[in-house]
Amino acid sequence: MARKDTPPQDRTDGPPDGPRDGELRDELAREGRKLSRSFGWLAALGVLLVLAGVVGLIYTGVATLTSMLLFGWLLLIGGVVGLLHAIESRGSNYFWLAVVVAALNIAAGLVVIRHPEGSAEALTMFAALLFLTGGVFRLVGSVVVRGPQFGWTLLQGAFGLLLGLLVLFDWPDSSRYVLGTFFSLALLFDGLGLIAMGIGGRRIVSMVTPDARPPKSSAGDQE
Repeated sequence: MARKDTPPQDRTDGPPDGPRDGELRDELAREGRKLSRSFGWLAALGVLLVLAGVVGLIYTGVATLTSMLLFGWLLLIGGVVGLLHAIESRGSNYFWLAVVVAALNIAAGLVVIRHPEGSAEALTMFAALLFLTGGVFRLVGSVVVRGPQFGWTLLQGAFGLLLGLLVLFDWPDSSRYVLGTFFSLALLFDGLGLIAMGIGGRRIVSMVTPDARPPKSSAGDQE
């Protein structure tokens, strides 16, 4: 039997045409460049934080006063914002509670700004007591429970207890460098995290972003 040749059928569900595909690639490339620049700025911010942390570790006294002033201004601004919010919602049931909390924040912020050294001494004492109580609770809990993380919990408790005793025995002289050291270490590690996030984000964007179309050559160039 002779084989009947069927005429080819038109395919209407093929891939998108060339111009539209190229426009999509160009759009994705532009968005990828924008995202890559954003990650670059994030890494630059991380570098600034790392530099600030290193400077703070060198000049711990200045870092302590700076952290206290920042803390005071945050309390003051937060109190003002809370007071404005309470005035806007003065018909609610928690109006007076919001007013009292805002007034306490404003008063605490003013005290910290006017007396940063005394505030640093008070906060250092509070931090030392936190280290002491946390270390004691971890030591007692690790001995009583004896869970799978017994060694690490015991080590953390001993470290917290030792740190609290060191800060407490050197108080109030320790208030000149303890808070500044913690503040500088926080800036340093936050900066390193931002740098890692920025560099990793740029690499991921470069891996998933398609290349843009090459510019079309003119008729003169083809000749």
